[in-house]
Amino acid sequence: MTGERSFRPSTSADAAWIAELRAVVLRPDLERLGRYDATRVRRRFLDAFVPAHTRVIQVAGADVGVVAVRPDEDVVWIEHFYLDPAEQGQGAGGWALAQVLAMDTAGRPFRLNVLQGSRARRLYERYGFVLASEDSVDVYLTRPAPGEPPAGSATQTEEHL
Repeated sequence: MTGERSFRPSTSADAAWIAELRAVVLRPDLERLGRYDATRVRRRFLDAFVPAHTRVIQVAGADVGVVAVRPDEDVVWIEHFYLDPAEQGQGAGGWALAQVLAMDTAGRPFRLNVLQGSRARRLYERYGFVLASEDSVDVYLTRPAPGEPPAGSATQTEEHL
């Protein structure tokens, strides 16, 4: 689908279709990791859903995805970022991520996690996210706050003079 991209606020009425979208989007990676459970994949979303933190991604007025942005004490978490498979690779995900990254974060870095082996990791890395930690299931990525040097960049200190 092509057309104008926008966000709309999420409401509690969105919970069921977002949980279904999550199940569809995550299923291939969860199955590959031996972790897919049809009930659990939906329940984990429903238990954590906060409409006030969630934006619905629209293309040409149609709901095609969702992203949640949750401020925490030291970071801003990007969570529940799901895009209809028919829309993946069409630019809506990059558009949505760029919009989120342009938000005022009060100087806090962004953080998110992605499943091991997920193609979505490439999108995040193109937008400046770097590896923070990982385990057998999840990869945690971080992106510095605006104005901070990227993780791993060389900075000159007295020890290096």
